[in-house]
Amino acid sequence: MQLVTEPYLAQRARWPTEGRVVLAQADATSVIVYQAYRPAVGQFAARHGWFGGEFSLNRMTWIKPNFLWMMYRSSWGTAQNQEVVLAVRMRREAFDHVLATAVHSQFDAERYGSQEHWQDRVAGSDVRLQWDPDHAPDGTPQARRAVQLGMRGAAARSYSRDWLLGIEDISAFVAEQRAHVAAGALDRLVTPREEPYPVAAETARHLGIG
Repeated sequence: MQLVTEPYLAQRARWPTEGRVVLAQADATSVIVYQAYRPAVGQFAARHGWFGGEFSLNRMTWIKPNFLWMMYRSSWGTAQNQEVVLAVRMRREAFDHVLATAVHSQFDAERYGSQEHWQDRVAGSDVRLQWDPDHAPDGTPQARRAVQLGMRGAAARSYSRDWLLGIEDISAFVAEQRAHVAAGALDRLVTPREEPYPVAAETARHLGIG
């Protein structure tokens, strides 16, 4: 597996405990995001390095840079149609573009002023953003907020091929770590190493990061 990993408890000790935080594994050229699919879609993507086959471009596709948020949403890879967990290596400039063009999925008066302005922004953007409670490995909600980003239209088409540097099926790793969580052995739990992602100041203000 190509992901850099680290004991969960060591990471938990240094992560922010509250606020809106984009936790991610990134390097100079890429950011890891996670998705979970049924086998036909996930295995095709891992085998070919792009999304095709039964993957649909006619619906919103959601990415999560936070591993534990993906584990919560997919029940550690056991939820129906989410059995194949993918670590998608996305071009960093593309991830930054997605953040910069994202529009909140619900109206926020502080950032949009009026419903009409927000609706105009929604109509003009192919990217949606949601902040939800992050979760501990056992599913306990945290004060810290995690981000998920939805793409449609041109953004989804670009993501499915052009923005990708690689796709890895990490389902076996997820199953190994799921067993530690089920046993309550968090001292043995290993997760992808993540840090708060540096977001451009203007984008951070718009998205409400912090």
